[in-house]
Amino acid sequence: MGTEKVNFDIAIIGGGVTGCSIARELSKYTIKACVIEKNTDIGEGTSKANSGIVHGGFDAEPGSLKAKLNIEGAGSMAALSKELDFPYKNNGSMVISITEDGLAVLEDLKARGEKNGVAGLEIISGNKARVLEPNLSKAVKWALHIPSSGIVCPFNLTVALGENAAENGVEFFLNTEVLGIDKPTQTVGKDESCHKNNAGFYEIRTDKANIRAKMIINAAGVYGDFIHNMVASNKEHLIARRGEYCLYDKKHGDFTERTIFQLPSKLGKGVLVTPTVHGNMMIGPNAFDIDGKEGNNTSKAGLDEIMDKARHSVEALPPRSGIITSFAGLRAHSERDDFIIENALGCDNFIDVIGIESPGLSCAPAIGPFVVEFVKKSMRLEEKPKGTWNGNRKGFTHMEEMTFEERAEIIAEDGRYGNIICRCESVSEGEIIEAINRPLGATTLDGIKRRVRGGSGRCQGGFCMPKVMEILARELNVDVSDIHKSGNESQVIFGNIRDIDGVEQSREVENENH
Repeated sequence: MGTEKVNFDIAIIGGGVTGCSIARELSKYTIKACVIEKNTDIGEGTSKANSGIVHGGFDAEPGSLKAKLNIEGAGSMAALSKELDFPYKNNGSMVISITEDGLAVLEDLKARGEKNGVAGLEIISGNKARVLEPNLSKAVKWALHIPSSGIVCPFNLTVALGENAAENGVEFFLNTEVLGIDKPTQTVGKDESCHKNNAGFYEIRTDKANIRAKMIINAAGVYGDFIHNMVASNKEHLIARRGEYCLYDKKHGDFTERTIFQLPSKLGKGVLVTPTVHGNMMIGPNAFDIDGKEGNNTSKAGLDEIMDKARHSVEALPPRSGIITSFAGLRAHSERDDFIIENALGCDNFIDVIGIESPGLSCAPAIGPFVVEFVKKSMRLEEKPKGTWNGNRKGFTHMEEMTFEERAEIIAEDGRYGNIICRCESVSEGEIIEAINRPLGATTLDGIKRRVRGGSGRCQGGFCMPKVMEILARELNVDVSDIHKSGNESQVIFGNIRDIDGVEQSREVENENH
């Protein structure tokens, strides 16, 4: 980006699923827009570590933004998955009660869901629930069945939205941290002049260069209050709420067909047991508030907690030996207990899209269009000429999912697709190279892992990591020591390999001289 100032009509701060959804929607219009993300990849915050559930919409308070956007977002997820070619499955879900008293809670949830517009809700007995899900606990007395729920890969959804936005002209500034924002000295008007003159720019000071924008959309996740408080006359406070998860090997992926919830509490929807779209099984999360914004570590006590709670939902939970990894995510909880999507007080053309916790992933397809309607109140938007915006995207190649004939055809075109690098997930060199060279391509081990699943299997990269690092270094034309696991503080090899070799050679000469 250099040191020069870059001018945009709209700058989105935050490259998670929310920011990428807004970016894709804005890419339909003849404006200059960008996304500013402090991490080295999109989806590195809340979006990378959540349950991946497309919620049916039964839990949100009727009349809330959560309720409205959940129904709209979940309802459009299947169609969006076809447009953008990411995995989605309508597997359904259940909320279970292990006490008779819980029936009243389920009835309230059913009534709430029906008021929100959720179709097909049904309360069934524990016996009927066990017919549908044989591994349910024998203690289950009642269940609310939600056939409209689904599952999705959070990162594939985020990447799909981000790639499509980039392909349609949105610029992404990754590894770029916002340090401060200077408010405009002149209010931007609603007429056409706001696109032509140089007045009314926010000055976004970053650690790379200054970016000027006529409008800012704050989609900064758990840091949304931090960005808001740089400019607004009122102050927001977002609570970072941590949740821990365990992911099981694919041999346990069919343990349940549906997502199994427990009765919700004030902290969330409780510990769930769910399959994933990639064929694993996942349990979690717990929920507790933390100080600060970066506490995404796991703990023995926390993992013990989710294991113990999951056993209330299912019989014979697979042993810990079946767990291939554990992780934790943070979600931004607002004290208002609803999404905050509004113009910041005292700031023209500064739109907050913050406090996007569960069911934020489900809402993402609807948040983009909803926010654009806010934009239109302050800025004139003109749709791109017909045929100049492409809302379709081809997803990543997955050799494991192809027929023998399809594999043979692609290998005949490019032999690197026949060179298997990750044995656990059958990921080829060709797939890894593709992930690196696409729009917003992978630059880290986790970037490869989330896009094409290299390193996601039983050994968690223990076998393939050196080779994946070698491919990344070759394709990015950097030293292998410059390849990180995720962000800039996750270095795998310390010191330039060539320098290390040189040091060792000089030591050998020195030893010989002595």
